[in-house]
Amino acid sequence: MKNINLAVSVLPEKEVLYAKYLTVRGYSEELCRPLEIEDYVVQPMADVSPPKWHLGHTTWFFETFILIPHLPNYQVFDDEYNFVFNSYYETIGSRVIRTDRGNLSRPSVGDIYNYRRYVDKHMIEFLDGGFLTQNLVGIFVLGLNHEQQHQELLLTDIKYILGHNPLFPPYSKEITSPECKNYDREYVRFEAGIYEIGFEGQGFCFDNELGRHKVYLDDFEIENTLVTNQQFLDFIQAGGYLDFQFWHAEGWDWVKKHQAKAPLYWHMIDGKWMNYTLKGLTDIDLEAAVCHINFYEAAAYASWRGMRLPTEAEWEVAADHISWGERWEWTSSAYLPYPKFKKEAGAVGEYNGKFMINQMVLRGASIATPKGHSRKTYRNFFQTAHQWQFTGIRLAR
Repeated sequence: MKNINLAVSVLPEKEVLYAKYLTVRGYSEELCRPLEIEDYVVQPMADVSPPKWHLGHTTWFFETFILIPHLPNYQVFDDEYNFVFNSYYETIGSRVIRTDRGNLSRPSVGDIYNYRRYVDKHMIEFLDGGFLTQNLVGIFVLGLNHEQQHQELLLTDIKYILGHNPLFPPYSKEITSPECKNYDREYVRFEAGIYEIGFEGQGFCFDNELGRHKVYLDDFEIENTLVTNQQFLDFIQAGGYLDFQFWHAEGWDWVKKHQAKAPLYWHMIDGKWMNYTLKGLTDIDLEAAVCHINFYEAAAYASWRGMRLPTEAEWEVAADHISWGERWEWTSSAYLPYPKFKKEAGAVGEYNGKFMINQMVLRGASIATPKGHSRKTYRNFFQTAHQWQFTGIRLAR
């Protein structure tokens, strides 16, 4: 499998594979535990998938790419599920279009949990039977990382679903936030020179991280922490959303079309800005890093400050010297292939390469990123208008 990197010379112990599989699969269901049954089906916008679809799709991945081709005599759980839970794999066949996922009142939530039990049982049989050869470890680990990606999307989508309920119900009053405060703000300086970026060494990575290569960077400085809610509020109060000169033309069109006035989940109530969080509607924490900002807003704020967003190469070079992990951070870099990138044949070759157009790179991780799923070479990417992810701003000059 060239789309990922494992750099292992021996097959991991069966107990390690069990533990990793069960931990990842269990966490998806743990994220859904606070939900009511009605929450599983809602799709308030096209980019949000209902929680039950995430649970089904991540299960379909293991069934489609491991069990069907590699477990002898395996019988699919339901012949229609390939149509229901295929996401964008043209190679695999036709599928429910993304905007219609919220119309799937059937299969039921109970059916999908039964599907997960069925596939998990056969995946254990697959591991017990010694069918996981060295050649298949790559797709197995990709399946785990794929599910972790959907865990982040799952929490993001749940927040959007509940945050657009007029009652602003909390996801969980008990949820603990690992967010840090922005203290001791300063600039970290880097001299002009040739640097290397891209994945190297042991462990997993996606294909778009491979192809470590040299880049020339001019002198630059980058802030060691993220822009706070207070700093962004200053931008709002200074008329930032009312002055076209700070915005890209496309961004200004977005402001006018949506009558944008603040980040997603900020609400002016009785003359006071409030913020919907996973704990419900609260006062804005002015010291916390601003969140749910799209590229247009990030670039406009940077322009207002007389600064800019870092390139993804600058961000990666600086990563060991800055605090990151609270928010996915917009960069000024378009999502393009690294030198020598090659899209592999077959369905797995559709994983990243086909999306290398009309999107911008984000770096780091967020409070929604599962533990162990982040690294400084990770290349996330979204279209410029998206706010619903846990995105923030870091400035450079």
